[in-house]
Amino acid sequence: MITTGRQLNLDKLGLNNINEVHRNLSVESLIEETVKNGEGIIGPRGATIVDTGKFTGRSPKDKYIVDEPSSSDKIWWGSVNKKIDEKIFDELYKSVIDYYNSDNSKTYLFDGFAGFDPSHNINIRIIAKRAWQAHFVNNMFIRPEKEELKDFSPDFTIINASSVQNKAFKQHGMNSETFIIFHLAKKIAIIGGTEYGGEMKKGIFSVLHYVLPQKGVLSMHCSANVDEDGTNSAIFFGLSGTGKTTLSTDPKRPLIGDDEHGWSNDGIFNFEGGCYAKTINLDPEEEPDIYNAIRHGALLENVVYDPHTRVVDYSDNSKTENTRVSYPLNFIENSVFAKGRPAISGHPETIIFLTCDAYGVIPPVSKLSPEQAMYHFISGYTAKVAGTERGVTEPTATFSPCFGGPFLTLHPLKYAELLREKINEHNVPTYLVNTGWVGANAQSGAKRISLPITRKIIYAILDGTINDTDFETDPYFGVEIPTSLDDLGPETLLSSRAWSSEKEYKAVAEGLVKKFQDNFKKFNIDDDKILNAGPKL
Repeated sequence: MITTGRQLNLDKLGLNNINEVHRNLSVESLIEETVKNGEGIIGPRGATIVDTGKFTGRSPKDKYIVDEPSSSDKIWWGSVNKKIDEKIFDELYKSVIDYYNSDNSKTYLFDGFAGFDPSHNINIRIIAKRAWQAHFVNNMFIRPEKEELKDFSPDFTIINASSVQNKAFKQHGMNSETFIIFHLAKKIAIIGGTEYGGEMKKGIFSVLHYVLPQKGVLSMHCSANVDEDGTNSAIFFGLSGTGKTTLSTDPKRPLIGDDEHGWSNDGIFNFEGGCYAKTINLDPEEEPDIYNAIRHGALLENVVYDPHTRVVDYSDNSKTENTRVSYPLNFIENSVFAKGRPAISGHPETIIFLTCDAYGVIPPVSKLSPEQAMYHFISGYTAKVAGTERGVTEPTATFSPCFGGPFLTLHPLKYAELLREKINEHNVPTYLVNTGWVGANAQSGAKRISLPITRKIIYAILDGTINDTDFETDPYFGVEIPTSLDDLGPETLLSSRAWSSEKEYKAVAEGLVKKFQDNFKKFNIDDDKILNAGPKL
C-alpha cells in the first residue's frame, strides 16, 4: 500500500516531508524492491540474499536508554543499559528526522504486532529506508490482517536510519558513530550507523522486557514446542551455539517459536511471527526444517555464495560466524502456526536450560530444584569454544543473565523471581542439559555430545522416563543426575566418572565453580536460598 506520511500521522514524529510511504507491502513487492534498489539478489530456491555491510551482528556497546524520570528508577543500569542524556537523544533524533525529510527515496513502513496473546501484545511501527529491512520485520513480527490496519495506532515506533552516523560521538561520550537509542517515555527508538536487521528485532524484545514484567508477565529469551495434540509444552533457554533453535525445531513436536516468548497467567505465547536462525554449517540432514525454510520469502544475511550459480556455502565463515536466515513461522511446516493455530500454549510442563560446556564438567543432563533453577537462570552459563572467535584459544566461560542479558531492561532478579513464582505455582520440573563436552574439554580432541544423544535425553525428559532411574548428586554443582538413561550409563552421564583423570576433573571442575561464584557476586543478591543453590567447592 502506497500512502503519505501525513495520512499515517508521521508528522507527529517530525516526519513532515515524507510523500511516498510503502506501507506493509507484500513479500513479493518487498523482494522486487530489494532487487531493484540493488540491496540484494535472489538466491537458492528463491530466497533473497543481502549483505548487512560492516555490521554482521548486534552492537551492544552502541545501545543506550534515555535517562528520564518515568523509567530511570526501574532500569538495570550498567554495561547492558547505558544511560544517555535526553539532550543527546534530541540532537540525534533531529539528525534522523532531517535525513528522512531531505531524502527523496522511498520510505518503507511496517505496522504489526509483537506477541500472539492479544491481552499482552503491543502494536509496533517500524520505519526504514531499506526494502530488505522492511522484508526482515515483515518476516519476524506478526503480520496484521487488512482490517486491523484501519485504525492502527503504534504503542512503540522504531525509526531505522542506518545511513546516519553520529560524527560527534566523542563529544557525546558515546562508543562510536553507531547508535541504538530507546526513549521509553516517548515510546520511540532510533537506529543509526548499522544495517544489521537484528537490532530491530531485539529492540522490540528489549521493550517487551521492560513492559511485560511490570504486568506480572515473564518475558523470556527461549524457544518452545509442544506435543502434536497441543499439550506438554516445553521451553528451552540457551545462549547462541547451545542448540536452542535446533532442539526446539523437532520433527516430532510442533514449534511454538524459536526465540522469544512471554509467560502470563494463561500460559506461554510467542512474541514473533517468524524465526531468525543461524545458518553457519547448516546441514539439511540434521536440521531439515530450517534448511527447507530457505525458499521464496526467506531472507539470508551475509552468507557466502558462488556469484555464477548463487549456490550458498553454509560452511564458509569468511564474512561472519553469524550468518542468518529469517522466515515466517509458517515456513516451519511442523509449527503450531503452520497448522492454523496462534503460537500460544498452556503453561509449560517442562523447562530446559541448555549450555554448551566446553570445559566438560557439566553433566549431560541434571534435575534442578526451584532455587537451583533461579541460580542457573540468573547465571545464564555457556562456554565459547576456541576457534569460533578471534583470540579465543581455550574454553571461555560466558555468563548472560536469564540467558538474554543484552536484552534485559530490569534487574535479572525481577525475571528470576517471576520464574520461581511460576515454577512453584504450576509445579514445573526444570532440567539443565549440556550440549557441549563431557569427560574432557574441547581442546582435548574429544568430540562434542552428538545431537542424537541430546535428542534422546530431551525425549526422556519430555515423556517422563528420566524419572524411572536412580539419581546421584553432583559433587560440585549439587544437581541431581540420572545414573542411566536408555543405553547411556554412568560413564557418560556422571561427569566425575567420564573423566579418565580424577585429578584433572577436580581441577577443571573447581575452576569452573569459582567462575560461577565470581560471576554471581555482581548481582548483589542476598537471598540465602538462591545463594546456597549454587555450586560449591
